[in-house]
Amino acid sequence: MIQIENVSFGYSNENGALHNIDLTVNKGECILLCGESGCGKTTITKLVNGLIPHFTDKCVLSGKVTVNNVNVAETELYQLAITTGSVFQNPKSQFFNLDTDSELAFGLENEGVAPELIEKNVKAAVSSLKIENLLGRSIFSLSGGEKQILAFGSVLAMNTEILVLDEPTANLDTEGIIKLQDQIRKLKETGHTVIIAEHRLYFLEGLIDRAVFIKNGEIIKIYSGRDFFALSDDERIEMGLRTLKPELLSLPFVEKTITGKGLEVENLACRYKHNSYIIENLSFRIDYGEVLAITGCNGTGKTTLIRCLCGLMKEKKGKIYLDGQVVKLRKRRKQSFCVMQDVNHQLFSDSVYGECEQTGKDKKEEIDRLLEDFDLLDMKERHPMSLSGGQKQRLAIVTAILSEKRILVFDEPTSGLDYRHMCEVSAVIKKLAKAGHIVIVVSHDNEFIMSCCDKVLRICKKEVNTL
Repeated sequence: MIQIENVSFGYSNENGALHNIDLTVNKGECILLCGESGCGKTTITKLVNGLIPHFTDKCVLSGKVTVNNVNVAETELYQLAITTGSVFQNPKSQFFNLDTDSELAFGLENEGVAPELIEKNVKAAVSSLKIENLLGRSIFSLSGGEKQILAFGSVLAMNTEILVLDEPTANLDTEGIIKLQDQIRKLKETGHTVIIAEHRLYFLEGLIDRAVFIKNGEIIKIYSGRDFFALSDDERIEMGLRTLKPELLSLPFVEKTITGKGLEVENLACRYKHNSYIIENLSFRIDYGEVLAITGCNGTGKTTLIRCLCGLMKEKKGKIYLDGQVVKLRKRRKQSFCVMQDVNHQLFSDSVYGECEQTGKDKKEEIDRLLEDFDLLDMKERHPMSLSGGQKQRLAIVTAILSEKRILVFDEPTSGLDYRHMCEVSAVIKKLAKAGHIVIVVSHDNEFIMSCCDKVLRICKKEVNTL
């Protein structure tokens, strides 16, 4: 059992993240923590797994957290890890090995589990998640979604009594979400306790026992699973929550005809070094003022494609045109700006405002306006790495707007975003397209795609599909 008793917490004296939290999670329950970005969901998960207070110097903490009658604050992390496994929002932050096989076994090896049991548990986790295709691979060769499911597999192999999942579907495709859904169901059936902090909610229908709605660091209401999924659209939108029902993708497919206008790709093929081709014989075009959604299974080359389009890697075959002219690598870099899937790679300054100034020099009024539009103005003096995942994502989008490049590419821009901020990003993307930019969005988020995109390109197993 997990008991959080009258807990208040701040990462510093000025910033209170949680206020008077009281929550009991019974053995075998599946609990959803929901609410807008920055409301305190991740902070609560860190109270349970012990990252707070063990990894939060200068924090302000009051109250008590116990897991199976053990005081979390007074217990070493290695002892807590025996009963509580965690999957972080950014899976790379919990990897310790260069290859997938070692990563799957790492937690069990640290516990000193016998080799034959390690092998048995890893095989069981791989089989249960159907991730045989990830075995024997370099961590660096995995897509964002593949890293996320691998992180879950490594925790699953440890067979901990409690699992804490922070945005576990942020980078997963539909197939990955179904795998996760099935696995959570199995965990419940075998008596495990599961705590999930999530913005994508529809896949949890029939799985959660309770939903804890949090706002500004306070628990506002606790719903039964049935009552939560009975909320009307007006009610859940008022709460700032994403759709409770699966969204169907029904957009026209991208055109392939070369016309000499906009951005055009002809028979493109991409690969890394001497590996097999990730993308082959790909042709499509997108005009100024359009928003193209690129979607498809994890690991099929979506991020590779946009890296090539932005001039971050060289094509092996085919041509890329802009306004009828072939554009080489260097010119593509000058003409495009990419918001990466892992925005930590492109945040360099020691303040939010400084990050904006690096891209938008002498644009003080515009920077202030954009930071206010994206709910970041009050954080302009904070270090970018102190922001939540959703806040970092919004900051990267602000820098993209300030760049004024002709081609703007967003790789999973709604990862970690709540409903309101998803709508804000959607509105900005449509506005950028209307202003004459070419906008490309890589996403598995059908709700977001339907809100702002004009056409869709689906990539699956080196081919462009129309399924």
